[in-house]
Amino acid sequence: MTATPQQDDCLFCKIIAGEIPSDRVAESERAVAFRDINPAAPVHVLVVPRRHEPTIGALAAASPVDLEALFALVAEVAATEGVAEHHRLVFNTGTDAGQTIFHAHAHVLGGKTFTER
Repeated sequence: MTATPQQDDCLFCKIIAGEIPSDRVAESERAVAFRDINPAAPVHVLVVPRRHEPTIGALAAASPVDLEALFALVAEVAATEGVAEHHRLVFNTGTDAGQTIFHAHAHVLGGKTFTER
């Protein structure tokens, strides 16, 4: 695995390191995917870069390679979860947008019809 910066007090860094259990569904050299513990849809998987950056924008600026790997794992997860053709991909940035864990991550949501736009 690629050595990347992590933070000792970050929940997602601890999940990536295996210090906190998770229901992993996929992983790559640069990203990890696991089920959300409070799902908002039948399929709700978080895709997290192994590199600790607080937001998706910070990840893009610091490491385009890790950003690309995150999106590649999103596509893999959507396919294996059976939602490749119909899913929602959500990034929350900042507390006003609902971000509660400041480690960049994508929410892959699917398995239902989303009516709100």
